[in-house]
Amino acid sequence: MNSYYKDFLIRDWEEGDRIPASEVIRWVLAEYGLGWEPDGADRDVLQVEECYLATDGEFWVIEYQNQVVGTGAYYPIKRGEKAVEIRKMYLVPSVRGVGLGKYLLQELEGAIAKRGFQQIWIETASVLAEAVKLYESNGYLPTTGVETTRCDRVYVKVLASIFDAGGYGC
Repeated sequence: MNSYYKDFLIRDWEEGDRIPASEVIRWVLAEYGLGWEPDGADRDVLQVEECYLATDGEFWVIEYQNQVVGTGAYYPIKRGEKAVEIRKMYLVPSVRGVGLGKYLLQELEGAIAKRGFQQIWIETASVLAEAVKLYESNGYLPTTGVETTRCDRVYVKVLASIFDAGGYGC
């Protein structure tokens, strides 16, 4: 992945991103009064190779002026039919409000669809009001089955297949 949105570079995670990415996530969680859980819900950002790359997932970072200012990731899950979970979608406050979150979500969805996945799951917390609004305004439907302690909402989106879009099979 190498994509630009305005002056922001969205790229694949590199080993040197471990600390900057974890700091972005820790900072955003603290901003909303949520705890950093390096041995729990946030273990995956410290073990990207194991949790994302080795499981057919992807982890991206967002750079602005050579600084990591955001993250976004997904990996396959057994929760649904050919399903993935989008995780670690965080942006520092100074880069919010310019459409970057929506762009990042659409890029993640595109990458997920290209790989043949059919469902996208997202867990979040109500206190992350901007995230809740973003997901709901982009076709994510509330459902049940929250698995992460600090989260109280779970959403699912079914990706349209070529047949649903009016395409034709063999």
